[in-house]
Amino acid sequence: MTAPLLALAFFCIAATAIHIVSIVIVALRFRRAGQRTAATANQSFPPVSLIRPLCGIDNYADDTLRSTFDLDYSRYEVLFCVASSKDPVVPLVEALIAEHPAVNAKLLFGNERVNNNPKLNNVLKGWRAAKYDWIILADSNVLMPRDYIQRLFASWRADTGLVASPPAGCRPEGIWAELECAFLNTYQARWQYLIDSLGRGFAQGKTMLWRRADLDGAGGIEALGKEVAEDAAATKIVRDAGLKVRLVDRPMAQPLGRRSAAEVWNRQVRWARLRRASFMLYFLPEALAGGILPMIAAAIVANAMGLPVTLCVGLLGVVWYGGEMLLAAAAEWHLPALYPLYGLLRDLLLPVLFFDALRGSDFVWRGNEMEVDSLEPVRIMARVRPRLQEVAAVSRRRLRSLRARMP
Repeated sequence: MTAPLLALAFFCIAATAIHIVSIVIVALRFRRAGQRTAATANQSFPPVSLIRPLCGIDNYADDTLRSTFDLDYSRYEVLFCVASSKDPVVPLVEALIAEHPAVNAKLLFGNERVNNNPKLNNVLKGWRAAKYDWIILADSNVLMPRDYIQRLFASWRADTGLVASPPAGCRPEGIWAELECAFLNTYQARWQYLIDSLGRGFAQGKTMLWRRADLDGAGGIEALGKEVAEDAAATKIVRDAGLKVRLVDRPMAQPLGRRSAAEVWNRQVRWARLRRASFMLYFLPEALAGGILPMIAAAIVANAMGLPVTLCVGLLGVVWYGGEMLLAAAAEWHLPALYPLYGLLRDLLLPVLFFDALRGSDFVWRGNEMEVDSLEPVRIMARVRPRLQEVAAVSRRRLRSLRARMP
């Protein structure tokens, strides 16, 4: 076998092994998660201010916003934040507040512009009005289980600066919403939970539990405007303080409803460009993500060795997407019978998504035109070089330690 074929064979085996290991680690974590949450069920937790920024009416808005009032938690307040009193979501929120007089809920209006992030501008008034020391920022399209707050606290440790949750897509309607589930669940959530299991968790703006003092010590809520995405800024703030971002035991659900192809694609491009701009070192491996490249490598190697190409690629596909289906089942995520087709379509789009993130820097979010830093190799290397030097220094120390132990 020639060197190029050996390289392709190694890549295929390594990619598949990493894929399977990631599935096993995350599935085992979810299996243990229920035990940890159950252990905290009878614990006493502090009062919480729950802030939900609103803009327009999302699919299943009545269900997601109503879930805010059905939490099984003794002391919490709810602060709904809307930029304009004319927003179409206002009548729905007012009706829900009137329907649940026992819940301390308020609707706040105003749009103090301190940066280019409209969501953060909308949240400012809620943060300042919050009366408790523990604050949750939760997007309007998060469907909260009754033990929502307890599950967030269950992941808090002494070295924690933030607990977050990525979205888990549910209730999809149509092929494009099914595709979005394949992106959100078995791809993005899987990798986020794997990285979190390795101690390098990233914040996700869908849900973030803060201790007010931690963020105030970093400059207050306005500090989240240092990055285009507030969750990227949150991650860096927490890490700079020597603390960790941790993910909740299982991701909170987001009902999707019907989606168009453009909605799904634009959302994925937005997230990819934000990842590229904020965490380049973590973004670059996405060029090799998904099952398409390993399948192409398997086809080339099988053909060169005289093996049946279709059978070899088909077996790899069964392992690849069968593993993802087992993970979805273990996590109790949405799992359609046609999942392998949606997973394959997602993986066909991943290389396109990667290059689209590289070539562009602008996007539209809820009608607001936004922009991340453009791709400038010299400037990017200046940011990446200190991290590479840190990794090299740690590697040298470990190598010297190993040599010292050798007889």
